[in-house]
Amino acid sequence: MCTSLLASFAAFFAAVHAFSPNVDSEFTFVLPAASRECFYQTTVTNGSMEVEYQVIAGAGMDVDFSIISPQKIQVVSEFRRSDGVHMVEPTADGDYQICFDNTFSRFSEKMVFFEVILDSPANDAGADDEWAGLGEPENLLEYKLEDIRESMDSVHRRLERSRQMQTVLRAFEARDRNLLEDNLWRVSFWSCVNLMVMLSVALTQVYTVRRLFDDKRKVRS
Repeated sequence: MCTSLLASFAAFFAAVHAFSPNVDSEFTFVLPAASRECFYQTTVTNGSMEVEYQVIAGAGMDVDFSIISPQKIQVVSEFRRSDGVHMVEPTADGDYQICFDNTFSRFSEKMVFFEVILDSPANDAGADDEWAGLGEPENLLEYKLEDIRESMDSVHRRLERSRQMQTVLRAFEARDRNLLEDNLWRVSFWSCVNLMVMLSVALTQVYTVRRLFDDKRKVRS
């Protein structure tokens, strides 16, 4: 029983902290106070990797961000930022570390969304070979296949970009909603505090005025 639980925990931990190679990924997680989390993305040689992140909840709405290459070289480094977009091109063969640091905040945890977009030359070459195998000697058919291929590639790129933009917009919406809810709580709290202070002042004034006109001396007839 304990072994199976440990195996399940290890599988979950690996799924959270490592992403599949050649596959675009997106993830939302909670970064505890005074802690640092790193995620690993496998890339190939001469590819490209785009990383976009957004702090959507937490006091200050900021984190430290860095990308470390497989050769342990710090490619990107940012401090106390709420969002950012970074492109690594060309990539090296190996695992890149994508790190978020909240050690400067001792009490406040942060909720962070980030997305990794990969472009591998092997994928493009495979697609070219697949379409090349459909070609026929006739020039007209080759032209038709080429037109269909270009149209499908264009539609695919636009749909993929639309999906990515919708994901980013959802992250912005979540951040704005959390910020509005936090501001609403602050406004409601301080409004109640001000109301209590005003009632206390009013009651104090009434009591003071009544004490001024309260004559306890006895009247003799």
